[in-house]
This record gives sequence, structure tokens and C-alpha cells, in this order.
Amino acid sequence: MANESATETGTGSVGWRFKFGIALFVLAFLLWLFIPQAAVTGLPASKIAALTGTIFITNKLLLLAVIGVMGKAGFQQLKGMLFGYAGKLAPDAIVSSTRYRMGLVMFCLPLISGWLEPYVDTLAPGLRPNLWQLQLLGDLMLVASFFVLGGNFWAKVRALFVRTAVVADPGDAAPT
Repeated sequence: MANESATETGTGSVGWRFKFGIALFVLAFLLWLFIPQAAVTGLPASKIAALTGTIFITNKLLLLAVIGVMGKAGFQQLKGMLFGYAGKLAPDAIVSSTRYRMGLVMFCLPLISGWLEPYVDTLAPGLRPNLWQLQLLGDLMLVASFFVLGGNFWAKVRALFVRTAVVADPGDAAPT
């Protein structure tokens, strides 16, 4: 009992409730592996759809059970462990001009390629190789470009969707 209260305050060793919560958390995401397994076994699409819905609901219920089993302090500790690693992946706020230009090329190339593909296929059938590996490479390049472009790029993309956003470029400011 003392071990549980020490764990809930975050000062003691990890108790059984935290370990059980971790097991439920892992189970909630491992359930998704049944869907590709069902597809490989040749289950009808209706049964795979029913399985997907069941797993979706079960996943949400298991995540609620994780919070209930661990308690608030245990769940905060789990979030800290998970997002502590994710925080290290955050892109730099300001990047060099060379890195920014390279990131823009990485960002624009897959978009332009995807936009032109239907036209190339229509005008010159067979010219473009239809390989899923190349399409995956383009998708990965687009995702990687966000990290190369840096954190300020996210703010610029977000500003596109904010009606009242105004451009404030320090280089355009008139000297006072």
C-alpha cells in the first residue's frame, strides 16, 4: 500500500499498477496487428471491417482503463516518458538559409511530382515508372522536409489557416 501511494506521488519505485497500466497500453496498440493478419488469412472485407471497428472501440476502452489503473500521477509519468523522447525530435526553430532552401526543395519536389503524375501518364503513357518505392520515397521526403525546414516553418503553415494572420518580416520594417 505504501508503495502504491509513493508511486502515485512520483517519489517511489514503480508499483504494480504502473506496470499493469503499461501492459494495457501496449496491448491497446498491439491489437491493431490483428487487422493485417486477418487480411492475409483471406477474411471477407465485411469481417475485417467489423474487426477494425471492434479494435477501435476496444483500443479506446483500454486507454481509459490505463488512466484508471495508473491513476493521474502514473499517467502523467507515462506521458512524460513518451513525450520526453518526442520532444527531442522537435525541429530547430531557426535554421540556416542553405538548410531552409534544401528543405523547400524537399517539400516542393514531392508535391510537384504528385501534381504532374496524372498529366505525364496521360500525355506519355509508360514514361514514368509506376513503382510504389518511389512514391514512398516522395512521401518520406515530404515528412523529412518538415524537420529540415525547422520549427518556424510550422508557424508559417499554420498562419495559412488563420484568417487574421499578418506577415511580419523584420527585414521589411522601415528604420525609425
